[in-house]
Amino acid sequence: MYEIINKNVLNEAVTALKIKARFIAEKAQPGQFVIVKIDEKGERIPLTISDFDRNDGTITLVIQAVGVTTKKLSKLNKGDFIENIAGPLGMPTEFGNPKKAIIIGGGVGCAIAYPQAKALHNMGVDVTVIAGFRSKDIVILEEEMKVVSNSLYITTDDGSYGEKGLVTDVLKRLLDDGGYDLVIAIGPVIMMKFVALTTKPYSVKTIVSLNPIMIDGTGMCGGCRVSVGGETKFACVDGPDFDGHLVDFDELMRRNTLFCEEEAHACRLEESVNG
Repeated sequence: MYEIINKNVLNEAVTALKIKARFIAEKAQPGQFVIVKIDEKGERIPLTISDFDRNDGTITLVIQAVGVTTKKLSKLNKGDFIENIAGPLGMPTEFGNPKKAIIIGGGVGCAIAYPQAKALHNMGVDVTVIAGFRSKDIVILEEEMKVVSNSLYITTDDGSYGEKGLVTDVLKRLLDDGGYDLVIAIGPVIMMKFVALTTKPYSVKTIVSLNPIMIDGTGMCGGCRVSVGGETKFACVDGPDFDGHLVDFDELMRRNTLFCEEEAHACRLEESVNG
């Protein structure tokens, strides 16, 4: 059993849970994830480790309440327990030795981009963060990202905060100025696709973090397969980080919609049972 020692509501749909998980915290690296099983009858879902503290033995998971399990997780409070958390899983991010990096987060993807920016900042890299949101009311982790970056740009689709427009608008402007040797993008698949398309003409190394449908998280089920450079890879053991210029994003988007109808039905059933 894993105890929740702190809960922070980031916006109406996103919650951060700090969880006591000493052995996971000791081994966790940026880019890795865990598989969470909330209770005896719960499903297994992957969640990226948003932060970890080896000293107090905790990990932080940021949850967007969209499905049955994530909605249940978001309702848990300090002092509650999660039955099982397996990890850390996946390959840690391979940063190389960049001098100037751009880290891009889209929506809740900013929670996953944050540990990447933090790690690079601690390496002495000049870090620029671009965080994109639909509107001001869902902006998350702004102060935390300021601490781990040399420059922070926030964009909103409706212009209610920061710059109006897309993260790629800011990205192209920065790339035109030159000097960047690494871009990391984490967020909606369509955002990562267009980030990769934007960086390709500049020949800048671009890493994306993929979160396809996943069940066991250890490479056995094959549910998380993605096409990278014409080869089949499994996000749980080969990733979740991949070369953004080689990922078949269109195939990934199609696969990610396979069980939308079933998920919606499960949510309706859960609501009818629990009122």
